[in-house]
Amino acid sequence: MWIAILRMLAAAAALIAPAASVLADEYPSRPIALVVPFTAGGPTDTLGRILAERMGRTLGQTVLVENVTGAGGTIGNNKVIKAAPDGYTAMIGHIGTHVLAPAVQGLPTNYLNDFEPVALVATNPQVIASRNGFPAKNLQELVAFVKANPGKVSYGTGGPGTPSHIMAADFSQKIAPLNIIHYRGSGPAMQDVIAGHVDLSFDQAATGLTFARAGKVRAYAVTSPTRVPSAPDIPTVDEAGLPGLYMSVWHGIWLPKGTPPEIVARLNGAVREALADPEVRKRFAELGQEIPPPEQQTFRGLAALHKAETEKWVPIIKAANIRAN
Repeated sequence: MWIAILRMLAAAAALIAPAASVLADEYPSRPIALVVPFTAGGPTDTLGRILAERMGRTLGQTVLVENVTGAGGTIGNNKVIKAAPDGYTAMIGHIGTHVLAPAVQGLPTNYLNDFEPVALVATNPQVIASRNGFPAKNLQELVAFVKANPGKVSYGTGGPGTPSHIMAADFSQKIAPLNIIHYRGSGPAMQDVIAGHVDLSFDQAATGLTFARAGKVRAYAVTSPTRVPSAPDIPTVDEAGLPGLYMSVWHGIWLPKGTPPEIVARLNGAVREALADPEVRKRFAELGQEIPPPEQQTFRGLAALHKAETEKWVPIIKAANIRAN
């Protein structure tokens, strides 16, 4: 009897394998939705639209950007988690949507297991910046000043649970407490730094370095192990005196859990072809985004980074008792 059952299972597997192969060969046969979990016009939306247009040429189908907003990106996440795992619903997200927001909101979910990773597409470190009249002239002087004035140096964030907030919590735990002030977005926070109303902020290099080059703020360092190509004169935190104080707002592409590996590979190929396109690379560079090397553009590269960042930042969020309002 057992021999008969095994033969039936083997026959079924033999039928399923060709079916999966045919599915992958025919994919995609209709437009693909790329969910952006934020409003149109922001950094994630802009990156998503650049990639969608170029991927569509490779795939021979339109990739339609769909903005699904709210709850720090987790509403968009839920839409993709619940979507059919057929390759026709994908999403672009980042460290905030897939690591920070679920931890801050205390969601009973594990995003490491809820998605199929496709590719890491861009990284963008933070820049440590101050108002121009701030006493510290370099990062070591800044650290000394904060230590001498614990809780008195004001710091603007983009809102509770945002990367700039978590970075401030990390700094406060490792160095000395900051007087954290929340804003509705990193833009208003940086505007108050420029106006001299707030002492510090950690902003994405893509925007913060623009203000630094214009002389509106003082940039001390970027929070990455290597300098940013668009601002080679700004040192890294390692060079400036705070080794290992890293944070990058990285972006990735995901699919619903259970999407066939052949379809994951097909989309990964389209993403990698887009990232190799000189025009895409030029537009990413103009946005201050760094394209990861090819070996990191794989689904394994994104999965490894997602896991490492979750293991790094979730304990910091818990230790600082950061919770959504």
